[in-house]
Amino acid sequence: MIRTTPDFAGDLAARTLNLVDSGLIVLDADQRIALWNGWMTPRCGRAAARVQAQPLFAVFPELRGSRVEAAVLAALTQGQGGAVPMADNRTPFPLREAGSFDGPRIEQAVTVTPFSEDGARFCLIEIRDVSNTMEREKRLLDHAESLRARSYVDGLTGIANRRYFDVALERELRRAQRLDGQLSLLLIDIDSFKAYNDHFGHQQGDTCLATVAQALAARLKRPADVAARYGGEEFAAILPDTGLDQAEYHANAIRDHVMALALAHAPAAHWPMVTLSIGVAACDRDKLNTPAALIAAADKALYVAKREGRNRVVVHTPAY
Repeated sequence: MIRTTPDFAGDLAARTLNLVDSGLIVLDADQRIALWNGWMTPRCGRAAARVQAQPLFAVFPELRGSRVEAAVLAALTQGQGGAVPMADNRTPFPLREAGSFDGPRIEQAVTVTPFSEDGARFCLIEIRDVSNTMEREKRLLDHAESLRARSYVDGLTGIANRRYFDVALERELRRAQRLDGQLSLLLIDIDSFKAYNDHFGHQQGDTCLATVAQALAARLKRPADVAARYGGEEFAAILPDTGLDQAEYHANAIRDHVMALALAHAPAAHWPMVTLSIGVAACDRDKLNTPAALIAAADKALYVAKREGRNRVVVHTPAY
């Protein structure tokens, strides 16, 4: 059995504290530093002998008025402990990577624990370096955001998919109603696309879809405009802050732009080059005030454009 002396026990405790992989500071009832472990020294450039018996908030003046000071006061006066919230400041103590004097501050998780010794009140401040944890969480969040973004993109054409279209139309319609604004919708169909696929094959058909999608996206200049693949050879464009007249103008510009590409069509097609039929509708407070109603109105106008010879723009009217 090994017998220990008080001096040996004290030395062992000090060595153990210096092996702990976090900062440990003990304050007395006057907020003076009674203990400062070795983890702190290389991260703030102050040795224990230099700060011993100094008031914590004289050593770190920037902590005055902070959540750390509030937590210390609660521990020493009320015996309440707990974690210091990180929401407003992830780097409360001016601590950096060990040996770095001008690098970025490490992100910290700080807890304050009150305790008593021989009738005197103290509090223990523990500071853990959570920079790696925060960075890992950020990477996970970035990855999740990337996955979410990819889930909104049509893999073939590179523009928004139907899922994103549904979300965006709902959002923009609510916004237009809230602000008493305008919103128009274009439903766009590639004319005689089945004939194109039958003649050129599905691989060339996919190329045609991607070309038309990029041509559509190129004509939508504003950040809030949305170009989406609606399904099959159908596309859609959501135009916030746009009335029927402007929407009709944009639709004709899109139709002209695709026709100007002069993409050769199948012999059985209605036109010798790839063309578009477009139905246009705009929201209103009385009838076209839901996504379903707006889509149905644009779809009716698109059907009329097809019925009247394709390669044209038709604006929805109550007669349809």
